[in-house]
Amino acid sequence: MPDDRRTPPMRRGPGPGGPGRGGFEKPKNFKAALGRFIGFAKPYGRVIIAAFILSAVGAICVIVGPDRLRAMTKLVEDYIMSLAAGDFSAKLDLAETARIGITLIIVYGVGALCAYGQGFIMATVTQKLSYSMRENISSKINRLTLAYFDKVNFGDILSRVTNDIDTMAQTLNMSVGQLTSAFFLFFGSLIMMFVTDATLAAVAVGATILGFVLVTLIIGRSQKYFKNQQKQLGKIDGHIEEIYAALNTVRAYNAEDSSEKTFTQINKKLLESAWKAQFISGIMMPLMGFIGNLGFVAVCVVGGALALDGRMDFSVIVAFIVYVRLFSQPLNQFAQAATTLQSAAAAVERVFEFLDQEELSPEEEGAISEHETRGEVEFVDVSFSYTPGVPLVKKFSAKALHPEEEGAVRGRDARGEGEFTDVSFSFSQGAPVIKNFSAKALPGQKVAIVGPTGSGKTTIVNLLMRFYEPGSGEILIDGIPEKRMTRECVHNLFGMVLQDTWIFDGTIRENIAYSIPGVTDEQVVSACKMVGLDHYIRTLPEGYDTDLGERVSLSDGQRQLLTIARAIVENAPLLILDEATSSVDTRTEIQIQRAMEALTRGRTSFIIAHRLSTIKSADLILVLRDGEIVERGTHEELLAQGGFYAELYNSQFENN
Repeated sequence: MPDDRRTPPMRRGPGPGGPGRGGFEKPKNFKAALGRFIGFAKPYGRVIIAAFILSAVGAICVIVGPDRLRAMTKLVEDYIMSLAAGDFSAKLDLAETARIGITLIIVYGVGALCAYGQGFIMATVTQKLSYSMRENISSKINRLTLAYFDKVNFGDILSRVTNDIDTMAQTLNMSVGQLTSAFFLFFGSLIMMFVTDATLAAVAVGATILGFVLVTLIIGRSQKYFKNQQKQLGKIDGHIEEIYAALNTVRAYNAEDSSEKTFTQINKKLLESAWKAQFISGIMMPLMGFIGNLGFVAVCVVGGALALDGRMDFSVIVAFIVYVRLFSQPLNQFAQAATTLQSAAAAVERVFEFLDQEELSPEEEGAISEHETRGEVEFVDVSFSYTPGVPLVKKFSAKALHPEEEGAVRGRDARGEGEFTDVSFSFSQGAPVIKNFSAKALPGQKVAIVGPTGSGKTTIVNLLMRFYEPGSGEILIDGIPEKRMTRECVHNLFGMVLQDTWIFDGTIRENIAYSIPGVTDEQVVSACKMVGLDHYIRTLPEGYDTDLGERVSLSDGQRQLLTIARAIVENAPLLILDEATSSVDTRTEIQIQRAMEALTRGRTSFIIAHRLSTIKSADLILVLRDGEIVERGTHEELLAQGGFYAELYNSQFENN
């Protein structure tokens, strides 16, 4: 998804998230989630209204049908009653009957066309909304801080992009048309029933009041189950994604049983929440069907009794039987739509929760978008923490004056006057990872950053690339603060080789020339020759056009060589090498070091390495411990000092 050509693969690590600060209030319940979604669908408002109108017209056509059927039944009834009375000269008005029949055909035909039009419109709108939602999520991912990905499981994000959006789309496609049609059918048939006969209408309505009460109670208590179902679905997706991504590690550590146990625990929770949600969803239809049948029976019994007393025509009963069906049908649709809408509300809430996450700080007005660097980079008193303090008091200002008491001592603190002027205060939630980091790299220098695990080396790279913003201090490129440059401009200045190799499905050529315009085949081949990968590639059946998929699997060292070749092709003026030789053997490391010497020549380079033998030629070595620079100098100078660097260096060879 990330489309910046120098955005590294997302990684987990310690770090906080931030509160949502999107343009919408985070939905807290069913109504808020649906209301928010309606706001998102506003651009399609006219089209959706057209679908509503078609649905309404179709419902009206269905409502008109029973009245015309009653008229036809009345003609037949009058003819039969005349024959029963001995009037054999009576004739059935075939012309009127045919006219009513044709009218019914036209009415039901128009209703069918309206239903088709409404279905076509809603199917189109829902797919476009799904497309827009996925586009928003993709765009949002590129604007999110890395802190969010540090604390969120990737599988959960994938679940929001796939499961939640699909749930939302299916619900919109199915429920909106149903609800509109049900609304007009319900009130239309209700009006027509009272117009036809108030007594039977009262009987039918009384039998269905119970349905409304039960549906309302169930909906009010069941939303939490649908929300929990979506939540557990995201967890199980995340667990599966995590296990399959590290399947070799799981097997190597014999962790199959523990991973299966974790999966079973999540699966049981999903089963429990899904069972409750689906049970509620499934019980709605039988419940409303029973209530509809109860109303049907009540109308038949009461209508039959009234017909026997001669107080009602048979044609009215026939019409009412159809009206009761039309009246109970919307109740079933309301019940079904209500349950599916709850699933949609839970899904919509999760999607908008993601869209509300804190984004990267906005670029400064007039920020530099292009810069030809001469290669000077400087850190000025930079400090950073992954878990910044939460401000409890922000610029609090107040003043209190107390009248002097009689005989009060006019001492320094005795007057009772106090004042707060722009007071701010926060609780720190985590220790700073980088503390007062200051260093300067001159053009063309090779700067190595070394230190034990957790000392903050990779964090320095993240700050340099503006993946995170310093808590205090600033980073300058050619004397220009990075915050005055756009992130895209900063990324364009750096080439990166990370310890985490990133290979995507595609050809070897496409991987090496990833998002770098104007790369020629000669440049790709030359880069591979520099890192010693050309010979292996030519042994493959399709050479540089070989797809890196299931059939071709690269070793860790080969993957690292490929990413180094990518950096060579990129030819950026500044270079970052984060454990670039961590996955290769000693012989390959020597070959890579020669390529690196050529690659870094004339470029300002930042090298992070655990193998201290690889940075002997660095112009400046910065030694980090607990986020602070404890030593700096060349390899020989630091060894001569006999300090922490010498201890680290000698520890790597003590067994020899």
